[in-house]
Amino acid sequence: MTASTETIASTLLRWYDSHARDLPWRNPPGAPLPGDPDWPYRVWLSEVMLQQTTVAAVKPYYEKFLKRWPSVGDLAAAEEADVMAEWAGLGYYSRARNLHACARQVIELGGFPSEEAELRKLPGVGRYIAAAVASIAFGKHAVVVDANVERIVSRLFSIEIPLPKGREQITIRSAEITPRRRAGDFAQAQMDLGSTLCATRNPKCLLCPLSGHCQARQSGEPERYPMKAPKKAKPLRKGTAWWIERHGSAGKEVWLETRPGKGMLGGMRALPDDGWSASGDGGGEAPITGETENLGLVRHTFTHVSLELSVVRIVAASEPSGEGQWWPLCEIEQAGLPTLFAKAARLALAGS
Repeated sequence: MTASTETIASTLLRWYDSHARDLPWRNPPGAPLPGDPDWPYRVWLSEVMLQQTTVAAVKPYYEKFLKRWPSVGDLAAAEEADVMAEWAGLGYYSRARNLHACARQVIELGGFPSEEAELRKLPGVGRYIAAAVASIAFGKHAVVVDANVERIVSRLFSIEIPLPKGREQITIRSAEITPRRRAGDFAQAQMDLGSTLCATRNPKCLLCPLSGHCQARQSGEPERYPMKAPKKAKPLRKGTAWWIERHGSAGKEVWLETRPGKGMLGGMRALPDDGWSASGDGGGEAPITGETENLGLVRHTFTHVSLELSVVRIVAASEPSGEGQWWPLCEIEQAGLPTLFAKAARLALAGS
């Protein structure tokens, strides 16, 4: 590290020591690593949940997971369907499947590896999570780059290369400023700085401890960074979901299926649909005959595609085809439906 980069690291760590957010998965700034053997599990769990999700959204899920599965061994022994159900609403459901698979592999290994390269061999653990767990959970020197770090570093060094190509240069400059000691605290300091001061819009440069080093601030246009390539329009898919209901012995029930393990929303409980995830335009046949009612549309945006889903109520006169189960309407909140089908359920219940 040069004198300048050392100054950046020491300045930010001093700021973090006084301004660190109090989060349930975080060790106090500068404190020794906890001796608790489940500490790496808690760090890893939080980092998986925080991918593309806000801290506010993650907190209740994190606490709920830890209450139900306090250790990685508990999570590994769980049924995948239960893990998916508890994850419902957090989105990006492949994370939940990888979470469960990773927990099982960690148990086979006898615990979490402490080295970044070994962590990257685990299911669902890429460069970012491996670096975060290595540095935060094990105190290793690792370069952690998330969206907050991309924004801070691209502004500090006025990096003009648009994302995603600019990530290579951002990673190089991040490595230059990451200290050998307290790399985990430094990573979390950047996360806090990006969340509170160096925001995407209206950055609070006057309060920022790094403002004197920031080339973007000196240019007068910090919001230009990080530069991004123009977004491509997302394709629109259309499909149909069926709300199949009947009067059971304990009241009204709705038919739920478990989606195939691979593909969008894989392994989740859901309403039967016409295969929009495969064909892109719906058009399949209902899994049962009976009196029908068109309830309207629900719309949902995934990472790479937008969806319009027609919701059709069918009053069952026989058993639906395929694998599934009748679920009591009074307990629909416990079904763990992903957001798309939870929207469809709310539409159907509003029309009841």
